[in-house]
Amino acid sequence: MRPDPTDQFDVADQIVAFKRSLAPRRAVLRRAYVEVKNHISRAAEAILADSAAGRPIVPEVDYRHIKDGHVSDATRAAIRKTGCVVVRGVFPASVASAWFDELGEYLDTNRYEAREVEKRGLDKYFAALKAGRPQIFNVYWSKPQVRARQDAKLAETRGFLNHLWRHAGLFDPDRECTYADRVRRRQPGDETLGLSPHMDAGTVERWIDPGYQRVYRHVFAGDWRAYDPFDGTHRLDTREIPSPAVCSMFRTYQSWTALTRQGPGDGTLRLIPIAAGICYVLLRALEDDVPETDLCGAAPGRALGVSAEWHQEMMAGLVSIPEVQPGDTVFWHTDICHAVGDKHAGRDYASVIYIGSAPDCPKNRAYLPRQKEAFVAGRSAPDFAAMDFEVDFAGRATTGDLTPLGLAQMGF
Repeated sequence: MRPDPTDQFDVADQIVAFKRSLAPRRAVLRRAYVEVKNHISRAAEAILADSAAGRPIVPEVDYRHIKDGHVSDATRAAIRKTGCVVVRGVFPASVASAWFDELGEYLDTNRYEAREVEKRGLDKYFAALKAGRPQIFNVYWSKPQVRARQDAKLAETRGFLNHLWRHAGLFDPDRECTYADRVRRRQPGDETLGLSPHMDAGTVERWIDPGYQRVYRHVFAGDWRAYDPFDGTHRLDTREIPSPAVCSMFRTYQSWTALTRQGPGDGTLRLIPIAAGICYVLLRALEDDVPETDLCGAAPGRALGVSAEWHQEMMAGLVSIPEVQPGDTVFWHTDICHAVGDKHAGRDYASVIYIGSAPDCPKNRAYLPRQKEAFVAGRSAPDFAAMDFEVDFAGRATTGDLTPLGLAQMGF
């Protein structure tokens, strides 16, 4: 069992040291916070107005337009502004629905739920969030997951979205490294799976890690408008505090593929579609009403919570994704605040395969050897709690199930 080093990790001194290093800029940072707070308030008001009027909030793209090269400049700009997008029809609905059935059979045949109860305490990532631990299924190597990750249409989609980043000399937008993640299968009526608003890809690291300090250098200098969320410069220099369920790869986007129909009211993804929101979160933690040892509750090895207590202006912009169908995908920048609805009030399962975008770069290639070993042995992916359910699972994927593209993405 891999221990969770964050249980004993004290970063209070580093937080204090960082805040004190900014003391000469206190007035500048205060003005910057007032500016970004007003910007976020106006953006949230616009989101609510669009929602009330039935206008689309999250940009949408048809996969066929990506394939044909017909995505408009306005749509590209909307993705960069909101930090998210729904891509329609990446997989045929019949294929995605069949994957849902096959995954269910895989879990049932191998008695997943009975085994999961024994190891539930190992997965602590969401322990501090309001709705508690989500019932995400900790499997990584089912055949549907492997097929989806290595699909050429998904690779083309991720390549298009990676090209929205500044990437020259940093990463290859047209090549992916597999980042094996889990699946969600939420039953109708469920009230245990909700996740309160949060950001992934680092918590306290965003303030105290030298790499993240360079990523957010404009924000910490008080010039938040100069910050570009899609600038990959310095993103590969970040170092996360090691912990189960904290991503140590560089992801341009978090993402999932829908295996079932789901939308508002179905206990699925909610977003605050404001790419500049991270500037507000970073500067909010530097205000005088936040204790010197605190960063609005951020803790090592946990999701970075966004709450009404500290982030009221931004919380107002939280909205559900539009209805999606089997085979649609949803992508969101790793600095975008997201949540999962507390209750699934729909009639059918809300199920997804999590497949983020991790473009080829030195940081991501360094992760692949450990992931390959886990794949061959059926262990949990290296970044996640060591539940290792699939070691003796019947029907899990093997190297024989990998296509040439899948082999390359896995680092074979």
